[in-house]
Amino acid sequence: MSPAGDVLAQLGAHRLVPVVVLDDAAAADGLAGALVAGGLPVAEVTFRTAAAAESIRIMASRGDVLVGAGTVLTPDQVDQAADAGAAYVVSPGLSRAVVERCGERGVLALPGAVTASEVMAALELGVSTVKFFPAGTSGGAAAVKALAAPFGGVRFVPTGGIGPANLHEYLSIPAVHAVGGSWMVPRDLVSAGKFDEVTALVAEAVALTGSDSGGKEV
Repeated sequence: MSPAGDVLAQLGAHRLVPVVVLDDAAAADGLAGALVAGGLPVAEVTFRTAAAAESIRIMASRGDVLVGAGTVLTPDQVDQAADAGAAYVVSPGLSRAVVERCGERGVLALPGAVTASEVMAALELGVSTVKFFPAGTSGGAAAVKALAAPFGGVRFVPTGGIGPANLHEYLSIPAVHAVGGSWMVPRDLVSAGKFDEVTALVAEAVALTGSDSGGKEV
């Protein structure tokens, strides 16, 4: 299995991808520890803050968390993410330049796609697993089901507007590879260093998936 394929398999095994916003890289190690302790050693660190690259570097260097970069908009950000140790790159939309740079750097690309045309464009670039974002305002689980029908080989990672109340609507869809969410890693708790509370939220989220993947080494 290729490195990108292996990363994709790990994301599918965990079913959940915590979407993390870190305002200070000093919180990165504590957050990583909370994710591991809660049974979900996965993180998508968004490039929405200046602390993103260093946070990825700190978390990836631990060796026990599958770390990716989120909100990646440019090839330069792909380079920053890859240099920091990110194993995958997530974008809100579909950018040929970003996908191609991911290929050059050997990291998995998960571009956003919410229409049939965008899915077809992703397939033309060799991408068959896409982020469905923003899920909540793009038709939700019903839209994912409808879009999956004509694209039998495509897998989706819905993100945006998903929480404990509607998680199963998405996870019950065969075409859903994993689900992204931030409810288990609240920005305020992370910034405050309340990692015991984050651990508890992560464990509750894992329990909701019914997954037995918690604690698997990555």
